[in-house]
Amino acid sequence: MKKYIPNTITCLNLFSGCIGVLCVLRGEYTLALYCVLASGIFDFFDGMVARLLHVKSLIGKELDSLADMVSFGFLPGAVMYSLLQQVTDSTYIPYFGFLITVFSALRLAKFNLDERQTSDFIGVNTPMNTFLIVSLPFLASSYPYLIGNMYFLLALTLVCSLLLVSELRLFSMKLSSLSWADNKFKYLFLIVSLVLVLSLKVMAVPLIFVFYIIFSLLHFRQQGNL
Repeated sequence: MKKYIPNTITCLNLFSGCIGVLCVLRGEYTLALYCVLASGIFDFFDGMVARLLHVKSLIGKELDSLADMVSFGFLPGAVMYSLLQQVTDSTYIPYFGFLITVFSALRLAKFNLDERQTSDFIGVNTPMNTFLIVSLPFLASSYPYLIGNMYFLLALTLVCSLLLVSELRLFSMKLSSLSWADNKFKYLFLIVSLVLVLSLKVMAVPLIFVFYIIFSLLHFRQQGNL
């Protein structure tokens, strides 16, 4: 039975993503955020459980990408579509939000084939991008001139889409050792992220996104790989 456990966890990721999409379309962004958090947890643990149980499989890898396509591809596209709908009377402009979905699919396909991404990422990973997009409705009350601006949302859609398929090298949280010297910037990123989340909650997500890129650049510069 143990060979079915990782795929069951992956299916829970998919199920949570489906519910999250429905929440977005109903304007229930808080519930959608909880669904994204659940999907992120399931996405983290399915691979870990597969490695611990020594039951990694090709179908598991494909299923993981299909689940991620909903939770971290279609869902953020739906969020951007919904936000654009609120700031324009145009029938067609909101559909540009689904560029995020298209580029998420390209990013996931690239990840599956790119042998350079076995331990780190090239391009922003889809969960990190999704957390950024899902945080936007919560920023609207504090920054209405940005989140309520159609041109800002379209520009952000384009930037996020390009970052997904960029050649920007970013670390993953897989640790080959617990050494401080080898993982200094990963540890610093975790500490800074924890402090930001405790103090700012959802409002911290855009800052965490920026710090992720900065600490990744510092990490690979230290490693001599930048």
